[in-house]
Amino acid sequence: MNSQKDMVSIFPEHNIYEAECPLYYAINIFQQKWKLPIIWYLSLSEKARYNELKRRVKGITNIMLTKSLRELEDDNIVIREEYNTVPPKVEYSLSERGRRLLPILEKLNEWGVEQIKSKELE
Repeated sequence: MNSQKDMVSIFPEHNIYEAECPLYYAINIFQQKWKLPIIWYLSLSEKARYNELKRRVKGITNIMLTKSLRELEDDNIVIREEYNTVPPKVEYSLSERGRRLLPILEKLNEWGVEQIKSKELE
């Protein structure tokens, strides 16, 4: 954001909950607490199976993992690939859209590290 003009396009003058605010749209995808850890773990491996994600995302229930994966799939962040084998095999991976999020999340992580460090110095 280089100018006030850029800010206007991101923050419309009217209520962001009623407008097509790109920032609110993007943040709304991740408001559920389990989605970022799921994306993070999928970014570490090319593909992951359901039980692998369940082990890695500490504290998540089966219901919440299933719900989160479905929502991420609906938002085209995650790809669900089902194989016709016995027993059935399903793998999850980040879509191209999901992979495009990674540099943004890395920058957000850097910002968070800076904030934690500055808070410790206070």
